Amino acid sequence: MMFIAPKNSDLLLGEAEKEKLYLKLVEQLNKDFNLANEGVDFPMSISPNELKIQLHEKIYRLIQYKFAEYLNLLYVIDVSEEEVKKLDGSDLVVLAEDVAFLILKREWQKVWFRNKFR
Repeated sequence: MMFIAPKNSDLLLGEAEKEKLYLKLVEQLNKDFNLANEGVDFPMSISPNELKIQLHEKIYRLIQYKFAEYLNLLYVIDVSEEEVKKLDGSDLVVLAEDVAFLILKREWQKVWFRNKFR
């Protein structure tokens, strides 16, 4: 069984819902953000679209105001440094959206593997 990362946040969140792993994904995000001392506490009732928006806003604020914490968060979640370096940083809003997707992708990978191989 091969893990194939979805191409964007909407597809990823749709897949998480389809696989009945969306709540696990929200839990994983909360857990890793808390580990990085950037508590988010997304409620379990949060809609996929709202999750996407709030995650984007959180990353945007971290990049803009708390860059060291932002780097620490990426480290804790284990987002690929190479993938982050490939992003175009000229527009912060777009950058935050792209990074939010990389975070979702990494968290989804963790949840997916845990579910498939437990």
